[in-house]
Amino acid sequence: MKLEGKSVVVTGASSGMGKAIVELFVREGASVVAVARRKDRLDSLVESLKDAPGRVVAFGGDVSKREDDEAMIDCAVKEFGKLDILVNNAGVMDDMAPIAKASDEKYEYVFGINVYGPFAAMRKACQVFLEQGNGGNIINISSVGSMHQAAGPVYGASKAALNAMSKNTAFMYMKDKIRCNVIAPGGIKTEIGSVMGMPDGEGYQKISKVLGLAPEQGESEDIANAALFLASDDSSYISGVIMPVDGGWISF
Repeated sequence: MKLEGKSVVVTGASSGMGKAIVELFVREGASVVAVARRKDRLDSLVESLKDAPGRVVAFGGDVSKREDDEAMIDCAVKEFGKLDILVNNAGVMDDMAPIAKASDEKYEYVFGINVYGPFAAMRKACQVFLEQGNGGNIINISSVGSMHQAAGPVYGASKAALNAMSKNTAFMYMKDKIRCNVIAPGGIKTEIGSVMGMPDGEGYQKISKVLGLAPEQGESEDIANAALFLASDDSSYISGVIMPVDGGWISF
């Protein structure tokens, strides 16, 4: 088992990529604090993994709130005695509206979850890693939308900010053995599109031309497998990397 004895926090864990990451990590021996707003789904996830080699603790929380970001890290330390790995997976889409039509409300909502959530969680995690004194590992789930016209400007900017924050963290804490890497999924079969609401007509019409060139959608397990690689010792000399997992979409 590649993650035996590891203490992990995974956000956005109630469905899609986050759920797949939790399931794989627990099967690989990790103890995981699974974080999401939908606590009932987390409870079902815990029950489904009760016989797995690792362990899951459900944490109902909203990553756009500093107190929840800090409490989920504290939960891992309290339950498992330490923190080894943080996976910032929670994320939301914008409505694809071009910049002239984008609203402050959408900006605040998307940035609160996609940028502030990882920011606050990484800040707390790095404080814990430095206090523990034996390094740490952060994996941030970004998007090809940070580098490709696969969504609106708000979503793209939020994921580009996450990329920049990740690379800076990798640089700042090299000598402290704190690694920070990014997975940039392409089109993955998750709920994120269905919960975004009605897209802006103008934006969707233009973006759909790009979406039409995308390869067949991937599975949440594709992202979980990439996360396992970055979480394990197999990638011990890798930090500051943005890894597309997109079937080659970003190549054109």
